[in-house]
Amino acid sequence: MTKLKAVPGVEKLSPYVQGRSSIEGVEKPIKLSSNESSHGPAPSAIKAYQECLPDLNRYPDGSQYQLRKAIADVHDLDPDRIICGNGSDELIQLMVRAYVNPGDQALLSENGFIMTNIHCVAQGAELVIAPEKNYQVDVDALLERVTEKTKFCSIANPNNPTGTFISKSELRRLHAGLPADCLLLIDDAYAEYVWDEDYEDGSALVDEFENVVMTRTFSKIYGLPSVRIGWAYCPSSVVSVVGRIRTPFNTNGPALAAAAAAVRDVDYTAQIKAHNKKSLKHISEQVSAMGIDIVPSQTNFYLLKFPESAGKSGSAAADYLQSKGIIPRPAGGSDQYLRISVGLDEENAAVITALREYMGA
Repeated sequence: MTKLKAVPGVEKLSPYVQGRSSIEGVEKPIKLSSNESSHGPAPSAIKAYQECLPDLNRYPDGSQYQLRKAIADVHDLDPDRIICGNGSDELIQLMVRAYVNPGDQALLSENGFIMTNIHCVAQGAELVIAPEKNYQVDVDALLERVTEKTKFCSIANPNNPTGTFISKSELRRLHAGLPADCLLLIDDAYAEYVWDEDYEDGSALVDEFENVVMTRTFSKIYGLPSVRIGWAYCPSSVVSVVGRIRTPFNTNGPALAAAAAAVRDVDYTAQIKAHNKKSLKHISEQVSAMGIDIVPSQTNFYLLKFPESAGKSGSAAADYLQSKGIIPRPAGGSDQYLRISVGLDEENAAVITALREYMGA
């Protein structure tokens, strides 16, 4: 009997593990493990979704025109250069399938979206991982690892789980140091949260060069992770190539409608962003006063580093938070770290109280 053989390297991969969502014995835990928006989607997005329900017997618009037009209007982009997908992870997969050959090198930063690593390995690429420095993507470390085999490079900006970003000049320096036949994919899942003026989302680079793609998602600030919808801004040549392998109905009708309403509801999005910024400032002040280091974040989550000298650890802190009905997420590859999403005011207050109790124990 012939035994099926998987693509080389796939069996060595660890499957993606999502943030924990339940605690035994707790009916409604405070879930702060997946960087979701605790505020939920805009009422306009919910209404748009519900209005699609009578038409579930019809195929969605395969051209995705209304959503592409909404994104283009809000972000001042060319709608013909926008592709929508089943979450931004599908779009990353499509880019890898279209531009990475077996044996090519895929250059990635130490942290970032783990599904990018998985897609590259599944495609037969050789992963080259650059370490990060001071909780940030290290452009020098990336460029030092560029070879003639480097055909794909991706960073998350802002990054996860650190919440940090690289500046406009650093982003452009990274691109300038890559070969012309290397695709730079900028994963901007948290771009809508950033308030620092030295941030560039990548769309201008896409307009200027033929080898840059920017991906975005509706799973974070827009509060729509359950419907799985994301988008990419690409050069026309990339749209043409990827359009040949994109399935005709890769996005569902209610998701397209909800996302179009969500992106147009700029006032609601601005409210979420303002609340997040204010919450991060308050949280940072409180946890710093406890002796816990917090990495400055431009996202809707924060990374904590617990003092080993005090006998404290991320895993023990996670256990204590869970005993109080709060679900954080271990992060950073070290027992010192813990990542926590920004929640509603009362949820953030519960986290602060629990951390203070843990540090004082």
